[in-house]
Amino acid sequence: MNTPVTLQAEAPADLVELGRIVSAYGVRGWIKVQPHSSDSQVLLAAKTWWLKAPAAPGSTAAARPAFQAGVNNSRPQGATVVAELDCVPDRDRAEAMKGHTVWVPRADFPLAADDEYYWVDLIGCRLFGEGDDGSALIGTVLDVVDNGAHAVLRVGRVALDGDGNEAPMLNDKGKQLEVLVPFVGAHVHTVDLHNKRLDSNWPVEF
Repeated sequence: MNTPVTLQAEAPADLVELGRIVSAYGVRGWIKVQPHSSDSQVLLAAKTWWLKAPAAPGSTAAARPAFQAGVNNSRPQGATVVAELDCVPDRDRAEAMKGHTVWVPRADFPLAADDEYYWVDLIGCRLFGEGDDGSALIGTVLDVVDNGAHAVLRVGRVALDGDGNEAPMLNDKGKQLEVLVPFVGAHVHTVDLHNKRLDSNWPVEF
């Protein structure tokens, strides 16, 4: 008699990496996840995670296949999240999951509260600051980091050429210049995610 085969669902196109499995937790097959952000709300709210095995040398995250894992239980554990997954039946399997990254579709994120933003939505936004002639472009948000007190935007500096095209500002070694800008209301006063624009009072020549 043929054995029924369960097909793995195709991974959504809007997956966002939110953490990494760092170890097994307990003796019943739970795993421990280190979130990439101090806000683990999305991991705790999601009923399905997508997991990717550790990257082989030379491979990229996009090239690694993702497989679906149902979340039976999850809870905060200090700065980490611990969870029971339907595909991890025991501690041995949990140990084998170390290094897998955890992804959730952006469409599954809970609605953010007023004046709160997900870091993934800020990446790619253009940051404007105060120049001699008013508002001027500082650069593009490359990443968002958490210093424990608040989020910080890591911004790659860009300049406009004579035709209005953007070009990276480079240092003597050919690397793009960067500036760190606190993501707090005292500095970043307007967030327009629809137009991928942030306005601030940060000095352009800082």
